[in-house]
Amino acid sequence: MTAHEAAGLLPDIPVLRDLCRSMAVLDAILSPEWSSRFHFYDASWGSGEETASMRNGSGDEYAIVFSAVFSAAGAYVRGFDHESPMSPYDHDGPWPGVVDSVPEVFRACVEEPAFCDEGGMPVVTACSWRQNGDDRWSVGEIDYPEGMSDPDGAAYLFERLVAPTPEAFRRTNPPGNNRFRATC
Repeated sequence: MTAHEAAGLLPDIPVLRDLCRSMAVLDAILSPEWSSRFHFYDASWGSGEETASMRNGSGDEYAIVFSAVFSAAGAYVRGFDHESPMSPYDHDGPWPGVVDSVPEVFRACVEEPAFCDEGGMPVVTACSWRQNGDDRWSVGEIDYPEGMSDPDGAAYLFERLVAPTPEAFRRTNPPGNNRFRATC
């Protein structure tokens, strides 16, 4: 699955927001220690912005900015798979098309220091966005590397978001994490 395929499966913004909050709460219940959690939600990330994020501790992560949740902005989704052949570190910047057509209303998210490395390069292999009022998620025009089923990491990164089942939640947490065996 690529970001294009994931975008076709992502729920509407309010449903995605509720799902992200639910995963963060579940993680907080199952992992009281902050450092053991993978899913986070910040309802006061910025002025009129909320964020949901996932970090697996191995270098893979995503962040979703819910910008001006109740206005005309919408949501911006950024994922980074550290082993992706589309890594910006292999190409001196984001893979062509990944962030090139992100609308102006979300450009600050592309350049957000929290989503860039120390040199200001966006750390992204998969990206989508949706403005409130849009009927679907958007993704840039991307020529994916051939012969790979998950070249941008979207299948792994966004599995919990496009198929929010307990099995997906349990399956996509890092190996060796036994905290879910007794609960799922």
